[in-house]
Amino acid sequence: MCFDIDSRPPLPPISGSALDSRDVTLTAGDGTRVAAFAARAAAPTGAGIVICPDVRGLVPYYEELALRFAEAGVDAVAFDYFSRTAGTGKRDGDFDYQPQVALTRTETLYQDVAAAAEYLRTPEGGAVERLFSVGFCFGGRLSFLQASRPELDLAGVIGFYGWPAGPHRTGLPSPAELAPKFRCSVLALFGGADQGIPAEAREEFDGALDEAGKTHVTVVYDGAPHSFFDRKAAEFADASADAWRRMLDFMSVGA
Repeated sequence: MCFDIDSRPPLPPISGSALDSRDVTLTAGDGTRVAAFAARAAAPTGAGIVICPDVRGLVPYYEELALRFAEAGVDAVAFDYFSRTAGTGKRDGDFDYQPQVALTRTETLYQDVAAAAEYLRTPEGGAVERLFSVGFCFGGRLSFLQASRPELDLAGVIGFYGWPAGPHRTGLPSPAELAPKFRCSVLALFGGADQGIPAEAREEFDGALDEAGKTHVTVVYDGAPHSFFDRKAAEFADASADAWRRMLDFMSVGA
């Protein structure tokens, strides 16, 4: 399962500060208004990141994650999947997201990612020089797929326990199948005890990236479950700390 509603991201190894954070409304290429949350770094490094949430959409976990990235010098924006079908207003923990997930479409999700990327490249978003994506679960698969989109000109994609191969109930393409089209580096982070993503799926993705000659790093944390990147999961604090270090190194953000 994905994070509990009261889960929060682990703290990054760098304790800086965020210049400011706020709700923003993005405009997708088809004119749709998309709810998002943005955080600016007080000491920017030139890196920016689009955060693709899990299937629940823009819950507080991802708003705080944007802040944590900003504290590490990375301008960040997390966007909501369901603005098109459920409106742009704030939602509480009782929001029934499952029917909304079934209404998502690959082409409109791609438009929403593009809107977030465009925002980060504006002065308001930080005018970032190196742009990345990161996603979790459903969003992890979506993040992997952005590597195949040359129009985004991403420096790299990061996925936490995103389904890397095979069909998906939402119709999102298989990252492994699109590996030959990838245009940037990949950092894939998995829990070794994730019941939903077997070793065979990870290996299929790795093999496809190897065969296509793409730069990638896959990390499997032994014993860690799905959604281990959680401040409440104290037993996996070392895995979370290592994941933070790897992400920041991947984005060339040093301590």
